[in-house]
Amino acid sequence: MIRSVLTVSSGTLASRLLGFARDALTAALLGAGPVADAFLMAFQLINVIRRMLGEGALNAALVPAWMRLRDGSGPAAAAAFAGAVLGTVSAALIALTVIAAVAMPLLMRLLAPGFVGSESLQLTVTDARLMLPYLAFAGPAAVMIGLMNARHRFVIPAFAPLTFNIALILVAAVLLLSHRDSHSAALVMAATVGAAGLLQLVALATPVRRDNLASPLRISFDAGMRDFARKAIPGMIANSAPQLLIVAGAIVASASPSAVAWLYFANRLIELPLGMVGVAIGTVLVPELSRAFNKSDTAALAHAESRGLELAAGLALPATLGLIVLSEPIVRVLFEHGAFTAADTRATALALGCLALGLPAHILIKAVSPAFFARGDTMTPLLAALKGIAVAMVFAVIFGWMFGVGGIAAAMALGAWSNAAILARNAAATFGFSVDAEARRRLPRIVLAALLMGGTLWLALRSLPIMAGAHSILQAALLAIVIVSGIAIYTLLLLLFRVIDRSNMRAALTRSGPRDLRA
Repeated sequence: MIRSVLTVSSGTLASRLLGFARDALTAALLGAGPVADAFLMAFQLINVIRRMLGEGALNAALVPAWMRLRDGSGPAAAAAFAGAVLGTVSAALIALTVIAAVAMPLLMRLLAPGFVGSESLQLTVTDARLMLPYLAFAGPAAVMIGLMNARHRFVIPAFAPLTFNIALILVAAVLLLSHRDSHSAALVMAATVGAAGLLQLVALATPVRRDNLASPLRISFDAGMRDFARKAIPGMIANSAPQLLIVAGAIVASASPSAVAWLYFANRLIELPLGMVGVAIGTVLVPELSRAFNKSDTAALAHAESRGLELAAGLALPATLGLIVLSEPIVRVLFEHGAFTAADTRATALALGCLALGLPAHILIKAVSPAFFARGDTMTPLLAALKGIAVAMVFAVIFGWMFGVGGIAAAMALGAWSNAAILARNAAATFGFSVDAEARRRLPRIVLAALLMGGTLWLALRSLPIMAGAHSILQAALLAIVIVSGIAIYTLLLLLFRVIDRSNMRAALTRSGPRDLRA
């Protein structure tokens, strides 16, 4: 399980780092004005769809169903089911793309009411229409990722999304070097999104076709497909709760100039640990728990749930404290270039610190939700997610009016914790979700180690007052030293508190097991 999580995390880390490079170039190209607000509002819509379909979201329904068919009826039946899913999802998303293109003006009036009556609304509609072809490619790509994850093949699914960011980075770099105006640059970037989706699909199609994982390809509306859709749609929405929360925040923020851009760039930094930890754990836990549930192995279920919770806490807490303490220098180093000003840095850093408060909740959700998905229950996580979004929307209006963008970000964190609390309570009531004795021993020590690391980072930042006024290269070097030192200190504390053991960790990473991690 650790090997699998590290495989997915490595791919996600590479994708997120490329995403930062993409966003840094976007910030330099567009700044944080009306053109940027329009482009990023449209991109957030596409990004929500991307997260809803990809990053393990379809695992919630596809993997348990595929594994039951494979174990009960054989590989041929599983491949036939997968072919029906792939064909039907592809056809449905092509139709949805056409409908969305026609309805985009109305859709953007609903999603960005603050843009109505300004130039940003038409810019957003145009950008979103140019990005829409990505939707038709993202669906089949997500099905292929789910099929490979079901066979415990995590390498290509983890690294295929890199093609998306690489394409956008290359185009953004060319635009920046050619000194294109922000309006035309936004249009070219928007058109590139669809082409990048096609590249990602091509990277995934070869291994799926080679291994005959989805054959024959067909459109189906039979009972099996309807049952899959009833479970898949709620599961995808529930898995996309972090992105839906940000869209909810953007709806409220659209009434304030530049607030959409500030929230977007802050959330991009949240997505690094969320993707590395939350998505990776969720992706690996679904097949792990599905196998244990299908075999009625309660000991294996409890063990996987406990280890997943330990991994979530052990990686989420230091990331949360690091983002809060280092919010301003991180934003300054990554984004304060070109049209992105010092004032934008301060506002984005404030939003980042507030959003980071909800990061442990998001990762807890990713660790608990697979216990429901493995049992075929996708409605409970969906209802918890919708209640969390409702809480966030109500408080975003109140806090946004009182505190501006920081208040909206704090409301997003509150919504995440509401979602996590509801889900954990339902898990305990439904199937007695609990941690084993080993996890109860480790979790308090993990919390203490994270707090000590956070305090060390705070002291280090206070002792480096030259960071804000230094050359950008020196700022980046100092920030890297502080972050690496924090990671080293946290690791040493975990060893000191006997949370991790070097020999056991080495064995976990090198021991050969039944899982096939090959491409």
